[in-house]
Amino acid sequence: MDEKTIFLSKAANLFIENGAKTVTMDEIAKEFGISKKTLYQKYKNKEELLEEVLKHRLEVVIDRLQYLDDNVENAIERMICRDEEIDKVSHANNNILIRQLLKYYPAIFQKHMLNFSSKFSEVLVHNIKKGRQQGFYRDDFDAEIYSKIFFQLVMSYDSSPFFDTAVIEREHFMQETLMLYMNAITTEKGKEVLKNVHQK
Repeated sequence: MDEKTIFLSKAANLFIENGAKTVTMDEIAKEFGISKKTLYQKYKNKEELLEEVLKHRLEVVIDRLQYLDDNVENAIERMICRDEEIDKVSHANNNILIRQLLKYYPAIFQKHMLNFSSKFSEVLVHNIKKGRQQGFYRDDFDAEIYSKIFFQLVMSYDSSPFFDTAVIEREHFMQETLMLYMNAITTEKGKEVLKNVHQK
């Protein structure tokens, strides 16, 4: 891991544990044993550092998802594998960093979520293309729109006024969301595979 990656990973942990607004540039400089002047030579302000940290975190998540793409040949099995990674991502949607981004840095949050949606959709569209070639997914739907709908549903657990999270457990919500999506896109052949994979 290079020096910049280590720095961004540690800075991300600071923001996740303490929040985007709470952590100061002074505290970051102190944490890394560097002067504030040195830190400002790398990043002109906290907003720029936050954007870089969010970009880094997104790359880590997308890399993990693409790793599954490269290592699981069956498109449906690939989606079932993804469930654990999606859960980690959606769970992070309610941490102090995200809550403070929403409140104090809405433009940065909005930019991050649009970027996240775009990158996540690329992974799903690739999966849809593979599944269509394997005869598991229908051809008569817009892959990009469906992938973004799925992303929106996955990310809605903590923020939707329609789900009582005290009653509906996250794991159950994620499983049902995945099955809703998969049943919407699969052919009859795909549904048989889905049934077998889901029962394992």
